[in-house]
Amino acid sequence: MRILGINAVFHDPAAAVIVDGEIVAAAEEERFTRRKHGKRPVPFSTWELPEQAAAWCLERAGLRPDQLDAVGYSYDPGLVDHSLGGLDQKSEATRTDYARRAPGFLAAALPGLDPGIVRFVRHHLAHAASAALAAPLGDSAVLVADGRGESQSYLAGEYRDGKFVELAAQQLPHSLGLMYEDLTEHLGFARSSDEYKVMALASYGTPRFLDQFRELVYATGDGGFRTEPVDWESFAPKVTGGELSRDHADLTASVQRRLEDVLLELTSWLHQQTGQRHLTLAGGIALNCVANTRLHAEGPYDEIWVQPAAGDAGTALGAALQLAAEFGEPAAPMWGADLGREWSDEELETMLRTAKVRYTKSEDVAAAVAQALAEDQVVAWFQGRAEFGPRALGHRSLLAHPGRSANLERLNDVKGREQFRPVAPMVLAERASEIFERGPLPSPYMLFVHDVVPAWRDRIPAVTHVDGTARVQTVDAAEKPVLARMLAEFDRRTGLPVVINTSLNTAGRPMVDSPRDALECFGSAPIDLLAIGSFLVRRA
Repeated sequence: MRILGINAVFHDPAAAVIVDGEIVAAAEEERFTRRKHGKRPVPFSTWELPEQAAAWCLERAGLRPDQLDAVGYSYDPGLVDHSLGGLDQKSEATRTDYARRAPGFLAAALPGLDPGIVRFVRHHLAHAASAALAAPLGDSAVLVADGRGESQSYLAGEYRDGKFVELAAQQLPHSLGLMYEDLTEHLGFARSSDEYKVMALASYGTPRFLDQFRELVYATGDGGFRTEPVDWESFAPKVTGGELSRDHADLTASVQRRLEDVLLELTSWLHQQTGQRHLTLAGGIALNCVANTRLHAEGPYDEIWVQPAAGDAGTALGAALQLAAEFGEPAAPMWGADLGREWSDEELETMLRTAKVRYTKSEDVAAAVAQALAEDQVVAWFQGRAEFGPRALGHRSLLAHPGRSANLERLNDVKGREQFRPVAPMVLAERASEIFERGPLPSPYMLFVHDVVPAWRDRIPAVTHVDGTARVQTVDAAEKPVLARMLAEFDRRTGLPVVINTSLNTAGRPMVDSPRDALECFGSAPIDLLAIGSFLVRRA
């Protein structure tokens, strides 16, 4: 079977291809168009498709549109209930109409595609499949929570032998994701975009409004929950260009804690229903790595696996996975998140020559980068296939020395970010347990936070957040040999098997994807060295 998956309805449009039970490619449209999140999350943008991502995925698979057996579209317009709250009542009909017309839009965007092979896949089912069917765990419980799908905001159940069994769902307007988006907007950030900033800000506050939020947000004991309307102004004034106050931080800490509490109740209920040892997570809420760690530490599951592209982009992969399972040809689990584009050294050198930049070819790029980092240089690291999902995982990364506390402020300046934002550590997998605790190890996708062992906090201050935690990525030499060698070489020079890893981009821009993107970022930001394939480009 040759299956294309498409996400296009809300935000982060993306495409994925599965061929004969193998995940071949997955990519987000923003990496091609250079427009953050691909498009605005509004109803009238529903017609915009991930045309470039889909075309590239097909090219990677060696397929023409007319060779596809099926297309999964991760939204079913027939399930929309326009009478519910939580919908954009003024223009929801536009979204539904555009989604219903998706087969024709896809046929126009991908000439040769038969619109009759397009199948609508329920939004939250696509999320669920992206986690449970991609995880290397077999049967599992699965929980999906985000802002909204067609008419729901949450789905819980289990996959047994590749088939989904629904156990609970939550109708709109009740939504943990929409509540978190409302808070994001109240704090002056962009909703459906900047929720990770809210999670970071929560560490600076205390949850002194928690009692009030227990009355506003609560589980109902039957696998569902309620989110009552919140008068945000009664806790802290709306931010309109001003600075965040202690009240804002405390409000954020209260909402974050209540979110964690409710998720813990929901996942515990799900365990009681299924008895499953494994839990898989997807949906935008699953990118809340602080909540994920509490579920790991206090929940009843032996193992938790989170889809690296847990947001809406991942539903493109999930729609394809779900159709593959329904057709009786389930795909093998994900081998990693590096499912995007790559360039050979020959192609990279041609581009460097065309750009007329000075470069050298390194016999050992890992050692050269380790030396630069030991000398406190900031390094842009461009290696292999691009990541699918929002986390930089050692393919399109910005690296720095974690032992220099000033490097946190330095990197936030380089990227043009708020100074309360943390940066993450990548660490050799075999050394992780001596430096980080509480969170699950290994942690290859940077989807959990870990406590930094007290003896190490002064040694790696740049990656230790204000609350003593870090969002860790472990690196296995068998899976990422060049990256692991760089870490080992840095350890040999500094005694630290840890390097700062943040995404290779600047504020408001998507993560770097192509060599051109990398050169533009390097040329516009104060980065000392670009390591691109086997080549080194140094700041003059």
